Amino acid sequence: MADDCLFCKIVAGDVPSTKVYEDEHTIAFQDINPQAPTHVLVVPREHHTDVADVARDPHTAAALLAGVRGFAAQQGLTDFRTVFNTGAGVGQTVFHVHAHVLAGRPFGWPPG
Repeated sequence: MADDCLFCKIVAGDVPSTKVYEDEHTIAFQDINPQAPTHVLVVPREHHTDVADVARDPHTAAALLAGVRGFAAQQGLTDFRTVFNTGAGVGQTVFHVHAHVLAGRPFGWPPG
């Protein structure tokens, strides 16, 4: 756990969130600024700064994807978008790897 990490504090229960899913390795909670009817963040309980960092730990990377799958299955989602931002230049604001899971409306391609 990183002492100054918001998501580590959410995982520890020190900061409130609207949890919608959890398993042994991940938790999912509603995004505070939703961009779709369903917009949750799936985070590993273990701290990694971004997707490039978590890729060095195959066990946690797989657990994070399993958490996305688990949340989607629990919600009955068959169509959803998963987004990982890596770096402040593309919008990452909390440096604890997290997957945005978005669903509930059509998404055009390219995104935007």
